[in-house]
Amino acid sequence: MNIRILFFTVLFFNALTMKAMEASLSYAGFKSPGQSSYVEVYFFITGGSLKYQVIDDSLQQASLDVLVMFKQGETIAHYDKFILNSPAEVKRINFSGIQRYALPDGTYDLEILMTDLNDAKNIKKYNSKVTLDFPEDELKQSDIQLLASVEKSEDASNPFVKNGFFMESLPGNFYTRQSGTLWFYNEIYHSDKVIGEDFILSCTVSRMEDGKEKTEILVNKRKHPEDIIPLLMQMDISKLRSGNYMLRVEVRDRDKGLLSQRSLPFQRSNPFLDAQDISLENINLEDEFVSELTDEQLRYSLLAMTPILPDNDVEVVNLMLRDKNQQAQRMYLFSFWAKKNPINPKLAYGDYIKVAAAVDKTFRSGFRFGFETDRGYTYLKYGQPNDIVREETEQSAPPYEIWSYYEFPKTGQRNVHFLFYNPSLAAEDFIILHSNAIGEYNNPNWERDLYRDAPTQIEGDDYFGDTGVQENINRKAKKILEDY
Repeated sequence: MNIRILFFTVLFFNALTMKAMEASLSYAGFKSPGQSSYVEVYFFITGGSLKYQVIDDSLQQASLDVLVMFKQGETIAHYDKFILNSPAEVKRINFSGIQRYALPDGTYDLEILMTDLNDAKNIKKYNSKVTLDFPEDELKQSDIQLLASVEKSEDASNPFVKNGFFMESLPGNFYTRQSGTLWFYNEIYHSDKVIGEDFILSCTVSRMEDGKEKTEILVNKRKHPEDIIPLLMQMDISKLRSGNYMLRVEVRDRDKGLLSQRSLPFQRSNPFLDAQDISLENINLEDEFVSELTDEQLRYSLLAMTPILPDNDVEVVNLMLRDKNQQAQRMYLFSFWAKKNPINPKLAYGDYIKVAAAVDKTFRSGFRFGFETDRGYTYLKYGQPNDIVREETEQSAPPYEIWSYYEFPKTGQRNVHFLFYNPSLAAEDFIILHSNAIGEYNNPNWERDLYRDAPTQIEGDDYFGDTGVQENINRKAKKILEDY
């Protein structure tokens, strides 16, 4: 029996606190090339629901007695009995197993009985109908197998490996909020004999609600007919709301006529997807990444987020910081990133704060964080500019920088510029002087302010009304702005 340690969260349980066995069992039917049909049975066991025995000074292990029967009426068509051991570990972890059974085509009653060898009263029963129907002269599909993890593997002796990939079955056909991708495996048989030409593979995910189906995801691919076509596919489900769904894998001809199909229901939990649906009353922040932040890190993070906050939230966050309400700060920080990335708020936060820390280091000036300076704020709000020109030696002008964005999605503009200058001549104390970005500081007198040390070279006769400065070979700012 092959055992695979799962990637799921390790469960900690008090050794004296026992509960009924928690196990997820499922199956899928397949056809071997030139051989009989077979059934794969997948076992997923919650380690904390079993009784463990100490097998070493620090290691413990659980053991299950597993009985598998395939019946046809009162006749037992196939029988198997084996011991399924958990990995020997210090902590109790979830684990899985897989068994394959070759069977003739037909309909069977699958019965499975699992007994905890260290607690005979702790048992789990499973019953299901299994149908194998793969005649050689008909277009057929295997059952659909939903997958919890997929990785390349050349270990052909590992029963979890098919066609060069390790594939671990998804327990309970349930996707948690941490799951952003749906992986599935399916096989198509005898398309070369039945179709004989390219065909359409159609994969859909539909939401099941009030007895109706609504298609949420549709993927069509062209396939060339073969005796066996293995399908290992992934679909982005990060935007699916919590609920019940149906995955369908269909074979259609060129005219989109349905030739064959398989379907499998699954559930999706995605509580933070819709900002309007977020209810922090039911969220335990102690279980989230914000609980790991110190008060200082929390304040730093919120200040660093200022450039990307909605306008209406800026004052709210400032009040939280002023009142030193750490609980409110943690709640806001978590909800903000949960809206950005419902699957992994911690990842979204981490990616941003790394950039913010680099901006802080690059643009820090005096007693201000780098992201509180005009350049740092602009960088975080609009991203990295396509071009930066820095001038430090122009006569009659303090040091200045011109940032250029060729495309500016925030406002739908092109060739947007920001002009920063350092009138105080203090180290890196650049402030914004002018921008043509909608909503940003637009200064018609930017030339006069930049070349303040050349008051006698105003362009025009009206010293107080004219805004330009006479052209000079050493004055580059206007030319730079007009060249983009």
